[in-house]
Amino acid sequence: MGSQMNRMLKTLFAACLALVPGVALAQDAAPTPTLDSGNTAWLLTSTALVLFMTIPGLALFYGGMVRKLNVLTMAMQSFAIAALVSVLWVVVGFSLAFGPGNAYIGDLSRAFLSGLEVGSLSGTIPESVFIAFQMTFAIITPALITGAFADRMKFSALLLFTALWSLIVYSPVCHWVWGGGFLMGDGVLDYAGGTVVHINAGVAGLVAAIILGKRKGYGTSDMKPHNLVLSLIGAAMLWVGWFGFNAGSAVAADGRAGMAMLVTQVAAASATLAWMFVEWGVKGKPSVLGAVSGAVAGLVAITPAAGFVGVDGALGIGIAAGIICYFASTTLKHALKYDDSLDVWGVHGVGGIVGAILTGVFAKAAIGGTAGALEGNIGQVWTQIWGILATVVWSAVATAVILYVVKAITGLRVDEDAERDGLDLALHGESIQ
Repeated sequence: MGSQMNRMLKTLFAACLALVPGVALAQDAAPTPTLDSGNTAWLLTSTALVLFMTIPGLALFYGGMVRKLNVLTMAMQSFAIAALVSVLWVVVGFSLAFGPGNAYIGDLSRAFLSGLEVGSLSGTIPESVFIAFQMTFAIITPALITGAFADRMKFSALLLFTALWSLIVYSPVCHWVWGGGFLMGDGVLDYAGGTVVHINAGVAGLVAAIILGKRKGYGTSDMKPHNLVLSLIGAAMLWVGWFGFNAGSAVAADGRAGMAMLVTQVAAASATLAWMFVEWGVKGKPSVLGAVSGAVAGLVAITPAAGFVGVDGALGIGIAAGIICYFASTTLKHALKYDDSLDVWGVHGVGGIVGAILTGVFAKAAIGGTAGALEGNIGQVWTQIWGILATVVWSAVATAVILYVVKAITGLRVDEDAERDGLDLALHGESIQ
């Protein structure tokens, strides 16, 4: 009887509270998002770091690996893509990637960044900062592809291909994984771009290399890098910028960002050593090109895992990426006889796949909220493979269609004289001495 009376009194008290507007509002209202200056400062910094990865990082990395007569062309491609994608992103790319839309593509509700105001927030940071941060990812992805068809694509074709690919391939895949699309709903883990950036770009690069065909003289002429110092400097810039890429993807200055930064460093270092020692054993000497390629492979592979794994996972992922990407860029390429000029598929495509799968192995619930196979959730590995397959199929098919459309409009490849004399002079009327 006493307990029943207590329940009745509690019910009566709650009913009385509900009649008081101020109290009811305080109980029902969700916390109002407020700007966090620390998070904002870190994301501003991360945005600059990721842009730094493309210009000048990637421009120097790729520029040093081609012959002297094409170095300006490679640098110009990265620079022009940064400008072109920036404009496309604010006009419609961001809306297609992060607009509500459906499970497969956003919509046009945010075209020209409709609704953006100075005070607009995305979580605890200004929405303008989030848009700029995501823009830098949209920039570097098509810029990565250029390494696969180095020395042979027309500049006009490059610009048209980049515009179409950014909107038809990059934005939808970004929406699938980060914008509320079906892969996000299926539980695919991609912290900073293993599928969205690296597998996407790697597959597109392989398709482009095959459709454009081999460089004139490939396999018979000397096509050694003209300046590996430039490539080493560019790789170093990529390594440093990658902290913005991975740790910035926490969208906060917190413990998860700190862990992402640590595992990024560990994976890059372990992959560098793995590639270097394997090459040393196979060829008798460790090369500068091999060391920088190994570092990038490790950075690529840790990208999907950075917010989900610990140091042990980073070591495993880095070592696996260094070894597997070495053989993908040498043995596999030579066996299948495709001309992926600067190993975009071998490093970014294969490295992204290795990292995405191993994310499902090494993920820790205490770090990212999702357990991996080592914690008993073997199903996460299959979920990761599903995300990889969806990205590979869409990127391959859509890239091929876009390339054939561009070929019909502008043609894809420079003529033999331009290729022989160098694209710097033929396309831009300039050369370095």
